[in-house]
Amino acid sequence: MVKPNLPHPLPAAVGLSHLSAYDWEAADGVCGGSPHVHLVCTEAYVVTGGRGAVQTLSPDGYRDIPLEPGSVAWFTPGTVHRMVQGGDLRITVLMQNSGLPEAGDAVFTFPAEVLADPEKYAAAASLPPGTGPETAAAARRRRDLAVEGYLALREALVAGDIGPYAEFQRAAARLVRAKVPKWRELWRAGALATAERTGEQLEALEAGEPAYLADATAYEAAPTRRGGFGMCGRRDEYNLPGTTLPYGGE
Repeated sequence: MVKPNLPHPLPAAVGLSHLSAYDWEAADGVCGGSPHVHLVCTEAYVVTGGRGAVQTLSPDGYRDIPLEPGSVAWFTPGTVHRMVQGGDLRITVLMQNSGLPEAGDAVFTFPAEVLADPEKYAAAASLPPGTGPETAAAARRRRDLAVEGYLALREALVAGDIGPYAEFQRAAARLVRAKVPKWRELWRAGALATAERTGEQLEALEAGEPAYLADATAYEAAPTRRGGFGMCGRRDEYNLPGTTLPYGGE
């Protein structure tokens, strides 16, 4: 059996992108991105410029984590997160299991009636191609709908009622269930294969046969699309072979 493998993944097969937070004002008077959740990926923000915050909802409750140059914040699967603009906020995103978010491991906090209908959800989540005014308007409508659902979840959680948040998690899991076989393929070809490769290298070193070092080399990459409309803001993407693909429809 031939093991799946990705050509030249980044260290640990992580995903990489750069974001400039949206400066669109939402219904609560806050400027920022579309609240959403990942089901199997931990995400990290490395702040490279400006200021802002990331608002999170989890069983720990509601948090507002300040972001400034040099800050690093990360959140585990199931944590709802919303990037908030405080002034020219720019971040580098490191994403576990590169390829999975692009394959659908990201669910917006739309109102419950939208989450309950896969067709309605897909229509609300999709964007026209390109980076023009039509796409910008659709991205803002999507953000506003996600904020609508998010504010209801936050209000309940702050009041001590975890029920709506827990039901959102269940609804998100139902929406992505059919995608899991594809995710498993990507995980095996990416993060798992990378970890197994390290094990093979350790075995080779222990045996005194480091022949794999003959394949040593270096790679380089540059963004293949700048200014795309991501979930949190304008997104510079790296289309690394077999690893990170642009978000579909963004």
